Amino acid sequence: MQATGPDQDWREDCAPRRVMELFSTKWTSMILHTLQARHAGAARTGVLQRSLPGISKKMLVQTLREMEASGLLTRHVERVVPPAVEYRLTPLGHRFVGLVDLVYGWGRDNADALDQLQERATSRRRGDGADPAP
Repeated sequence: MQATGPDQDWREDCAPRRVMELFSTKWTSMILHTLQARHAGAARTGVLQRSLPGISKKMLVQTLREMEASGLLTRHVERVVPPAVEYRLTPLGHRFVGLVDLVYGWGRDNADALDQLQERATSRRRGDGADPAP
């Protein structure tokens, strides 16, 4: 039996959960934001990696492939030696950039609230200046 009414809002495939699933990997939102804010919607792989401190080449490529499969960006290969690969936001990707910009703007405006959060064991941000545990 199909759930009706308010229960529909809590289904596993409801829109809010699908949005959160899309952004469950931190690099997806950061790549969308970086492509738009720093590179006018298109950039080569190496340029993107230099623009995203902390991302490994493996994680960047993996995330770019997932984003391409989702329809958020397209991959363009220039026939030069060595091949140059550029990633471009799709119209769908541009739609999601607006959401990312809202979240990033909120973060900038509410940094004090973020500073009040208790540190998580997996956090890279350490209040004591120590490096995170391996």
